[in-house]
Amino acid sequence: MATSSPASSMAAAEDSTHSLLKKIRSHEVSIAELAALSSSRPRAVYQKNGNIFFRTSAQQATASEQQQLDTAKAKLQKLNLASGN
Repeated sequence: MATSSPASSMAAAEDSTHSLLKKIRSHEVSIAELAALSSSRPRAVYQKNGNIFFRTSAQQATASEQQQLDTAKAKLQKLNLASGN
């Protein structure tokens, strides 16, 4: 049975934390951009789902981004609690 060293597991946790922080920042920027859309502009936007873009309303896109942001923050918090930070 192979065991991982504490250094390699710490590096993996650091990579996961960094990846989650990038996702969180990306979702925050997306939410801010959706909120900044002009009211005179049509409120239809395109949202990427997998490798395909789908047309949706700005309100639905904002709700989806907020949900993904909340999920990423929960994962980060869980990872921080597990690593003892």
